[in-house]
Amino acid sequence: MDFVQLIQFYFPDLTTEQLDKFAQLEELYREWNKKINVISRKDMDSFGVHHVLHSLAIAKVIRFVPDTHIMDVGTGGGFPGIPLAIMFPECHFLLVDSIGKKIKVVEGVKNALDLQNVTARQTRVEAVKEKQDFIVSRAVTAFPAFVSWVKDKTLKTSYNSLPNGVLYLKGGDFEEELKPFAGRTTVYNIPDFFQEDFFETKKIIHFVL
Repeated sequence: MDFVQLIQFYFPDLTTEQLDKFAQLEELYREWNKKINVISRKDMDSFGVHHVLHSLAIAKVIRFVPDTHIMDVGTGGGFPGIPLAIMFPECHFLLVDSIGKKIKVVEGVKNALDLQNVTARQTRVEAVKEKQDFIVSRAVTAFPAFVSWVKDKTLKTSYNSLPNGVLYLKGGDFEEELKPFAGRTTVYNIPDFFQEDFFETKKIIHFVL
């Protein structure tokens, strides 16, 4: 099955509009990648699983309620923020990256898909003043360093099924990185949700700041 069918298999309640936006993603990124390389050529061949479905693993851990504010730190070309913004159109997404050309790609994809719930900003996360309900990211650095960047960026009052905090997509062995945060982290195994081999060592860390 193609990757849109794959998304529909794992998320059967998506609307036609959502599926249409997911269907446009690969071609949009192929076109942008010709101008600004944000995804390796090898990875483009597995774009749907490695980037879109990987981002959507967060939606297997939590279904954000409407009006939730989520910041994607080190978004790169827009992952996990863009797929999550399609998945949760009634939530607000702030996608930040310090590299301008990456934010240019995010803006291009956002405009092509008319994602009015997305704001893209070229900045370091330390400079962001607004507090969020959740912070998401795909392993931009070691976990302790990431926590130091975002430690004062979340709102205290929680409305979702999980307490406000960080949802961090990470692979491999990182038990040592989590030791300083014992009792405040929950680790979810992505193979519990998705059967593709790519996810064999992939996990989501939920951390309450």
